[in-house]
Amino acid sequence: MIFQLHLYAQEEADIFTAKNSVYVELGGNSLFYSLNYSRILHQHDRLKISGSAGFSFFKQSGGDQISGVSPYWSPLLPVEITAFWGRSCHHLEVGTGGTFYSSRTLEFNPDASSNFQENKSLEAIIPLRIGYRYQQPKGGFFFRVGYTPGFNLSFSSQNPVEFHPLWGGISLGKSF
Repeated sequence: MIFQLHLYAQEEADIFTAKNSVYVELGGNSLFYSLNYSRILHQHDRLKISGSAGFSFFKQSGGDQISGVSPYWSPLLPVEITAFWGRSCHHLEVGTGGTFYSSRTLEFNPDASSNFQENKSLEAIIPLRIGYRYQQPKGGFFFRVGYTPGFNLSFSSQNPVEFHPLWGGISLGKSF
């Protein structure tokens, strides 16, 4: 009893007052890039649940000079729900979502006037996420990096589901 004993209690997690974030994502759910808005929907102790939605355009090739179909810009809409754990600024993040975009393909058709037929379809990617998230409870700089493998769902091809295991992304923005 001569020695003094130190007892340490668990620290309380900070309450996030900055629940909104805007950020640019490179790779990840957006494939190439996207502008996103995110909001913390629920928080309890160290667990936070966040939902996000974004928007992007990407260029798809429309064919070649023989078919006469030129490249076009396709809209891309990534949505995601994530859970992240941490006491203050540093978090482990896991989640999933959906990335939706339109696609056009050319197929040979001898009955068509130019021997090519254009097929339009809606495509979807179901990404998974595990990564690191830096977000301050009172707002400011926002950063995350993650491993984001995904399932590509094609509604018009012979291979309706393809798994892409090697993909990742980085996000930079501001929380407020």
